[in-house]
Amino acid sequence: MHLQEKLEFKKFIILAEMEPPKGTDVSSLVANATNVKGRVDAFVAPEMNNAVMKMSSLGTALLLQSKGFETVMQVCCRDRNRLALQADLLAAQALGIPNVMAVTGEDISYGDHHRARAVNDLDLLELLAAIQTLQSGRDLAGIELQGAPRFLVGASLNVGKSGGALEAELAELDKKMAVGAQFFITSPIFALKVLDQFRKRLGNRPAKIIPTVMLLKSVGMARYIDRHLEQIHIPAGLIERIHKAPDRVRECIMIAAELIAGLKDEGYSGVQISTLGWEDRLPAILAAARA
Repeated sequence: MHLQEKLEFKKFIILAEMEPPKGTDVSSLVANATNVKGRVDAFVAPEMNNAVMKMSSLGTALLLQSKGFETVMQVCCRDRNRLALQADLLAAQALGIPNVMAVTGEDISYGDHHRARAVNDLDLLELLAAIQTLQSGRDLAGIELQGAPRFLVGASLNVGKSGGALEAELAELDKKMAVGAQFFITSPIFALKVLDQFRKRLGNRPAKIIPTVMLLKSVGMARYIDRHLEQIHIPAGLIERIHKAPDRVRECIMIAAELIAGLKDEGYSGVQISTLGWEDRLPAILAAARA
């Protein structure tokens, strides 16, 4: 059963973000995916997170698909113009990638190539609309395709906002759904109650919401995220819990597992697990979450 069918049948799905290598050695990537085969429904291939140059999402997704894993390929506004974006999408579908996720991409200044220039030929809504145009059988120039793609399409969602900012985010959600987005992966959450206000305001929208659970690696990382990343809050009690733990890495794994189990109990569509290079910890997280 593919990801789309699992979402339709309201199965709690587990996505795992798999960082592409900065180089051609894919042995760790394949080994980490193999270690959780059958326990993860699909692997999300990021497109150069934080604008750091790595193997492309298309290449990573194709590699994992060739090994028998279902994938979600990120399609990023930042790095490609409309010609390249359409070309990548056609190639992805022809070579077996069934799922895509449209993302804006972090600002180029965060990355490791400071002389690079962002493209942003299409914004996020325009990219989602372009995917729908391709699926209708034509390209953005109106020319008929020799075979149209069919994707399960996702987009990002920030659930950490409040007040008027939250209303604006929900308005953007409506626009994304109107141009074909079917599931939404959220910004990282570190407490289930953060989702409460968002869920109440979501109402009866048919959006499939998949929160992100990020594996913390240290007290320092937790404090940095809480202080410096807008609209992502880590409770002080959780930071203190890590600080006091005799085995802090193990405690971070347990925190992630508890959040995953809680999301399942709350009836969310699934979870994306983001381990930021610690993909070898995925088996322990899934075991602790009994997933």
